[in-house]
Amino acid sequence: MKPKSKILIIAGSDSSGGAGIQADIKTVTALGSFAMTAVTAVTSQNTTGVKSIQSITPAEISKQIEFTSKDIKPDAIKIGMLHSTEIINAVLKSLSKINVKKIILDPVMIAKGGAKLIDNRSIKILKLKLIKKVSLITPNIPEAEILTKIKISSPDDMISAARILLDLGAKNVLIKGGHLKSRTMQDIFLNKNELASFKNKKINTKNTHGTGCTLSSAIATYYSCGKTLKKSCEMAIKYVNHSIGTGLKYGKGHGPINHLSTINIKKKFK
Repeated sequence: MKPKSKILIIAGSDSSGGAGIQADIKTVTALGSFAMTAVTAVTSQNTTGVKSIQSITPAEISKQIEFTSKDIKPDAIKIGMLHSTEIINAVLKSLSKINVKKIILDPVMIAKGGAKLIDNRSIKILKLKLIKKVSLITPNIPEAEILTKIKISSPDDMISAARILLDLGAKNVLIKGGHLKSRTMQDIFLNKNELASFKNKKINTKNTHGTGCTLSSAIATYYSCGKTLKKSCEMAIKYVNHSIGTGLKYGKGHGPINHLSTINIKKKFK
C-alpha cells in the first residue's frame, strides 16, 4: 500500500523499543502513513526503568526538523519528550519556520517506571509557550496534575483539569484516565465547544509501556488523513486498546504493547 500521509515525530528514543520514537514509528507505519523523525534524546532503558538520558543539542534537533521538512513536508507533527527549556525553545522556533498546522503534543514528563523526564523550568515553558502552538495536548492524569496543580481522582476532576488547560491556551485537550482506579477506562476530550467521554473496559495487564506515545502518534496519523480531532482520538484509543489486548509479554517490568495488531501479512511474505 502507498502511505496515506506523512508524519514528523519529534521525540526521544527508547532503546527497548516499547515507547518513544520507536513506538511512534511503529504506530504511524502500522496505521498506513510515512514516519519521519527528529530525535530529542537518547535513553538507555528497558521494561524495568530508565538507566540514563542523553540529550541531543537544540541546534541538532532544529536541523533535523527543518532539513527534513524542507524536503518532505509533514501533514502532521507529533511531539513527545522535550527534555529542557533550550530544546523546547528550539522546537518552537523550528515549528514557526516549517508552518505545519496539525500538531499533537504528548507532554512526556514521567516514565512508566517513575523516572522524571523533564525539569520544572521546562514544564513552565511548556505551559507558557508550547501549549498554545499545538492542536491537541494529551496528558495522562499525573501529567495533568503537574500542569494544572490540582488533584485528579474522578472524571469530574479530569474535566476541571482540561478546562484549566484550555484557559492556559490549549485549543483541544484529551486527558487519559488510565491511572484512575476503576473497572472502566475513561478518557476525556474537551474544547470550548464540545465535551466527549470515551469509555472502554480496562484491560488487566502490566504491559502498557508506550501507550501514551502510541496514542498521540495514532491521533496524529488519523488527523493527518482528514478525520476530525474528536474522531481521531476515538479511533486512536481503539487502536491502543486492541494493541494492549493482544497480550505481548516481553520483559520483566512494564512490557510493550503490540503495535503490529492491525497488520495482516500477505501469504507470499510469510
